[in-house]
Amino acid sequence: MADEWKAPEDKGEDKSWRLLEKAVLAGVQEQRRARRWGIFFKLLTFAYLFGALVLFAPWKGERGVASGGNHTALIEVRGMIADEENASADNIVGSLRAAFKDAGTRGVVLRINSPGGSPVQSGYIYDEIRRLRTEYPQTRVYAVITDLGASGAYYIASAADAIYADKASLVGSIGVTAAGFGFVGAMEKLGIDRRLYTAGEHKAFLDPFSPPRADEAEFWESVLQTTHRQFIDSVRKGRGARLKDAEHPELFSGLVWSGEQALELGLVDGLASSSQVAREVIGEERIVDFTRKDTPLDRFAKKLGAGVAAHLSPWLGLQGPSLR
Repeated sequence: MADEWKAPEDKGEDKSWRLLEKAVLAGVQEQRRARRWGIFFKLLTFAYLFGALVLFAPWKGERGVASGGNHTALIEVRGMIADEENASADNIVGSLRAAFKDAGTRGVVLRINSPGGSPVQSGYIYDEIRRLRTEYPQTRVYAVITDLGASGAYYIASAADAIYADKASLVGSIGVTAAGFGFVGAMEKLGIDRRLYTAGEHKAFLDPFSPPRADEAEFWESVLQTTHRQFIDSVRKGRGARLKDAEHPELFSGLVWSGEQALELGLVDGLASSSQVAREVIGEERIVDFTRKDTPLDRFAKKLGAGVAAHLSPWLGLQGPSLR
């Protein structure tokens, strides 16, 4: 049988296809190589920036350090007094301990601009101020209220040796609040049924999707009244006889007073700024900031995590008593 006939191969065309194939593969490899280098340099840049952040950003817990000699120690109490905030008990107490421990400290100024916050965090700071005053009797601590020293912020201030404010500062708000929302009416209009299962008769008494009960509202009011009494007792203990009218019917009602009015009531001891107190009361004009500060990484983490939870909880009716 004769061999099957085959068309002769066009060697020139085959060679051209192979060259084209090699060129295409080379282009693909070059693109891959360029992509890898791009990723490498992006990672390198990120690592460089991260390293710079770690090396040069002030770490949480770092404070102003005196270069020698006497000074007035300054601690900022700014914003909401709450866990994981700049004015948390951990931050303020750590700053206070460092300031009192420093041999060059001739006095401590708490510069306050805060609407208040957690009664627990405020109580921790109040107790620590009084403890440190006993441990370091030669070092006096002064609270200076700038724009606002209300509720939990005034709770803290009342533990100081003396309180100063501006004539237009807002001072006081000695009261307790707890807030939430009720969605029962909206659910009824939308035809939504609430299915809640609990073990314990009052386990869900703060649930915003369930109708309120009179006995639970009465109980919650007793909790707020107890917290309010603790607040009042602490202010009375801290201010003592300097409260010119401790039985004033509205002194502990939650109202705020101007600095000028607060001076008349004995809620503050004078009108002055932090620099005036350092210069004229403590007698040491040089100020060193001992405030503990969060790093950018800390702030970033809070924005991603704890910050979201903190803002969602009041909307869901999960907010506890607040000195605000």
